[in-house]
Amino acid sequence: MRKPALAFAAAAAALLFLSVGTPAQAITDGVPDGDGHPNVGLMVAFDDEGPAWRCSGTLVSPTVYVTAGHCTFGATHVELWFDDDVRDAAAHGYPTTGEVSGTPYTHPQYDDAAFYLYDLGVVVLDEPVILDHYASLPALNQLDVLASKKGKQDRTFTAVGYGLQKSFPDAASWKTQSERLRMVSTPQLISINTGYTGDGSLILSNNAHTGGTCSGDSGGPNFIGSSDVIAGVTSFGKNSTCAGTGGVYRLDRADDLDWLATFLG
Repeated sequence: MRKPALAFAAAAAALLFLSVGTPAQAITDGVPDGDGHPNVGLMVAFDDEGPAWRCSGTLVSPTVYVTAGHCTFGATHVELWFDDDVRDAAAHGYPTTGEVSGTPYTHPQYDDAAFYLYDLGVVVLDEPVILDHYASLPALNQLDVLASKKGKQDRTFTAVGYGLQKSFPDAASWKTQSERLRMVSTPQLISINTGYTGDGSLILSNNAHTGGTCSGDSGGPNFIGSSDVIAGVTSFGKNSTCAGTGGVYRLDRADDLDWLATFLG
């Protein structure tokens, strides 16, 4: 049973697709991913009124896409794209017709009022996406070593997603950069297994030196180092400008791995 974390002064990072703003350069202070992570895709969640918000996520099998719970909660249907560049909406059928469609599922203990405690979702694709390689899930409690052996191992992560490149306060929102590009950055671990994070989240850096995550990166993977192992999914930010630090929901706890296993056979 996960220990409860302190209340986060943060909002979920799902991005309404309608808020896609002015062109410029997802991941803050990152670089275009290109073909680096073809198993990471962009999703648009539909509710009863149509396309409603966008997130990121990762294929761990040909038909199982792992994302955040606040990305699947309330969704009735999902469309997905795995092209690294989805800026040309018309050419890609964005936001209504993806490369593949899927059915969303949310962690059975997810509570939208405390999303950070069980912020895990899955989309089961209607058709398989065939790749040479899929992402891997972590081993049980794999990340705990980072708390007990500080300075003795690499504490870098690889964050990937299609969210905002830059976010500004409302008064300067015209400068917000939100191109639908798959981007990558390398944030550093700030804290794990503390009173603030509980034992279900990580806090990673979010600055010009390491890069970080922002709205629309929600559900995207934070790989351990340069590996294909997903430490956790992008979950929350501490402010609207995506500066300082970012929160990641860990996937190495028993309840999460057990639930994900039900989709993987």
